[in-house]
Amino acid sequence: MIMLGNLSIAEIERRAGVKFPAELVKYMEPKRQQTAEGVRAGKWHCFDVPFVLVCGDHSTAEEIYRHLAPLEKRFKAQLQLGLA
Repeated sequence: MIMLGNLSIAEIERRAGVKFPAELVKYMEPKRQQTAEGVRAGKWHCFDVPFVLVCGDHSTAEEIYRHLAPLEKRFKAQLQLGLA
């Protein structure tokens, strides 16, 4: 599968049509991995096509999901969470 993009938090918010809670943004900012290959534990990388946020480990995915799940009905585009 071909995956394209390297979305920032602001770009994810625009694409999804929701504003992330400040606590989540603070958690995610230092954990963004710029390169798509081999997303490391404690890091994340978001693709534009398909719109998927890949986490390097289960605990990072769970923390992000915990903040996003209550917002799910407000999302304008489906964002998938995945594990590297």
